Amino acid sequence: MSAEKIAVIGGTGDLGLGLALRWGLAGAQVLIGSRDENKARNAAAKVMEMIGGGTAAPSRNISVTGLENAAAAAQASIVVLAVPISAHVGILKSIRSSIKNAILVDATVPLAAAIGGKPTRMLSLWQGSAAEQAREMAPPGIPVVAAFHNISAVVLQDISATPECDILLCGDDQKSKEAVASIVKLIPGLRPVDAGPLEMARIAESITALLISVNKRYGGAHCGIRITGLEGAV
Repeated sequence: MSAEKIAVIGGTGDLGLGLALRWGLAGAQVLIGSRDENKARNAAAKVMEMIGGGTAAPSRNISVTGLENAAAAAQASIVVLAVPISAHVGILKSIRSSIKNAILVDATVPLAAAIGGKPTRMLSLWQGSAAEQAREMAPPGIPVVAAFHNISAVVLQDISATPECDILLCGDDQKSKEAVASIVKLIPGLRPVDAGPLEMARIAESITALLISVNKRYGGAHCGIRITGLEGAV
């Protein structure tokens, strides 16, 4: 069990809900954030129902709560941002003052689909990546780690499935990457891989577009990635 309290901002979306489900299943304290508190509460209730109704439901206490985004961020030691790029700036502005003594994990992918384009195309951001945009907007002293871009939300939400995927961690603060690695390891099948500084996030984010293209060509598959030749992980 993780001692961290994890806020999933955008936890009512596909990826956010999947991560909240898996962390809740692992016994972590999870706060689902949404701009609409009622939607957040409904998502938390859905996660609790999915955990309670699954054959893998643990006997230990489960803590999944729905809150408005800023309230969720204010209580967390790790804040995971899993929102579409079209909402990225607005939501960061709305929670900026609430993030204190926490790590900001950015899982946003700047796909063109967010503005009506193709899901296999990336948007160009002045900062280079969504994660670097988040760092620019984060409060001073708050470390930013890019992660969870290449994992299938469909697989995460299926608790009968084991997601086979490496999670690339990009960031400039090693201790923060190690903390994020610890919550990656809470999800069976996932392995954290240190991919270097935050500037590498632009590459990690773009792999998502590649995986979408592969999935389309293989009949709706839900692919992830594995890095070969590693003896260990973070």
